Amino acid sequence: MRDEIVYGVKHGGGEDEAIAALLHDAVDAQGGETTLQEMRLRFGEDVAAIVSGCSDSDTIPKPPWRERKERYIARMPAETPAVRLVSMADKLHNVRAVLMDYRQQSEALWGCFNGGREGTLWYYRAALDAFKSVENSALVAELERAVVELERETLKH
Repeated sequence: MRDEIVYGVKHGGGEDEAIAALLHDAVDAQGGETTLQEMRLRFGEDVAAIVSGCSDSDTIPKPPWRERKERYIARMPAETPAVRLVSMADKLHNVRAVLMDYRQQSEALWGCFNGGREGTLWYYRAALDAFKSVENSALVAELERAVVELERETLKH
C-alpha cells in the first residue's frame, strides 16, 4: 500500500481520500483534463475534486516548474481539508523518500530534481508553511519533523 494512503487514512481520511491519494499525480502526468473527466466518471466528483486540488498543472506542456509550485502553494490554504490531507500525505511521503535517497546518493541526487537542492528544499518548506498557516494537526507536525530533518541533513554539505 502506498504511504500516502496510510498517512491519509491514519489522519482522518476515508475512501475518497485513499482513492485520490492513489491517483493524485495522474492529472499532472497523464493527460490533464481528459484524465480528470475519466476520474469523475469512474470514482465520482469528490475524488476528482481532490485530485484536481492536488494537481499543479493540467496543461501540456506544463508551465515552468517554479511557477507551477508557487501557484500550488499559494492556493493550498484555501483548498478543502480533503485536498490538504492528501497533499500533506504526499509531501510527507516525498520528503521521507528524498531523505532516504539523499543518504544513499548524497549530492548527486539533486540532478534528478527540476528545482535542484535549493528549489526542492524551498518547495517542501513553503508547502509546510502553507499547511501550517491554516491548521495545526498531527500530520502537519509529522511533515514539519521530516522537512526539518531533510534540511538539517542536506544543508550540512
